[in-house]
Amino acid sequence: MHITQGPQYNGKASKRLHVMAKPIGAACNIDCTYCYYLSKQDLLEYKKGCSPRMDDETLERYIRQYIEGQNTPEIIFSWQGGEPTMLGLEYFQKIVELQKKYQPKGVKISNDLQTNGTLLNDEWCEFLARNEFLIGLSIDGPELLHNAYRTNRAGRGTFKQVMAAVDLLHKHQVKFATLTCVNNLTSQNPLEVYRFLRDVVKSPQMQFIPIVEQKTFRTVAPQTSQLAEQLTQGDKRLIPGHKDSIMEPWCVSDLAWGNFLIAVFDEWIQNDIGKVFVQYFEASVETWMGRKNPLCTLSDLCGKGLAMEPNGDVFACDHYVYPEYKIGNIHHQKLDDLAYSKPQQNFGFAKSRTLTTQCQQCDYQFACHGECPKNRFIKTRSGEAGLNYLCAGWNKFFAHADQSLAYILRATAHPVAHGKFSDAELRAKQAKAPVFETKF
Repeated sequence: MHITQGPQYNGKASKRLHVMAKPIGAACNIDCTYCYYLSKQDLLEYKKGCSPRMDDETLERYIRQYIEGQNTPEIIFSWQGGEPTMLGLEYFQKIVELQKKYQPKGVKISNDLQTNGTLLNDEWCEFLARNEFLIGLSIDGPELLHNAYRTNRAGRGTFKQVMAAVDLLHKHQVKFATLTCVNNLTSQNPLEVYRFLRDVVKSPQMQFIPIVEQKTFRTVAPQTSQLAEQLTQGDKRLIPGHKDSIMEPWCVSDLAWGNFLIAVFDEWIQNDIGKVFVQYFEASVETWMGRKNPLCTLSDLCGKGLAMEPNGDVFACDHYVYPEYKIGNIHHQKLDDLAYSKPQQNFGFAKSRTLTTQCQQCDYQFACHGECPKNRFIKTRSGEAGLNYLCAGWNKFFAHADQSLAYILRATAHPVAHGKFSDAELRAKQAKAPVFETKF
């Protein structure tokens, strides 16, 4: 993690933080089978006598430190759980009041809130619309696909409650994006999922999240297991559902992830480009243009998105909330000091410094940079540890989309900086082409 020295604001170097705050920790009113966070209730220190609800003192300290630690025209707060709406509307009214209390002159403060939607009502949506919250709504597709894993505590599906939330969000014109988990079931039904989100939910922005969890994920932190134990790419024990698989059965396989993206991409290219916002595809367009990928999982560095628990504990990343990756507590250290600390810098730069040779030689390294390090738990076919579990799927998608992305950019008069159909590649091919003389 480092402070950006390029752009400036108020005559000083731009300084931006991002923290995924979890004011209710892992507490949730539903019981999704594949949830990566519910198990944190049994793992973290706050379970030892501490309330899973962030108290008023910690909340105010966090909001003040988060604002003071930034120098930018817009400050974005992110609220997640568990299920943050369990805290009640008054809690979020208090959040807005505290933000106004510490809001610097001329700085815009924005909020996004991730929710399963089951507790939303008219009063909630009026508040969200009035205060311009961006809602991340979890929905996995049509009823049968959604209800397969997203159930309440009694084991019943939550689809009808979530669709009621969709209606409320549209009714009150609340800004929202859909968050859709791609698992062993949804990955087999890409067009059904996409068309449902597009035509029924009328999602303004789609985010697809690959579900990748080893059976040990509840207790074993990423990058802490023995490298010698890693399986080689293509090993059948990496296939979810295989009798000897090391993966949870609900996970997406590497190639199923690639096939899902390809099917949705082709539909998007054919019918919806410029009309439907799909996060991965929009980010790919920017990357092929030569810009930095805006998504942390596909960027060259990590460490720019920390996570904070209700007691003020700060962790290196939302997917690294394990004791080994705790970097401090806002009651003992300033938030920006933690964000720019040496351990966090080391965590961030490790992403690019630990790329396998296979990744370094890959035609599409620029597009994914080895993807999220939490998924780097397999070996390359040559035996090198640290390859990403989803590598084969990402490579298949990028190779498929390469020419179409180049076409999109040229059609909109933008440079094609990367890929096999880049401007440089075309120039190189033209330079090598034989010259034929016409004689009369």
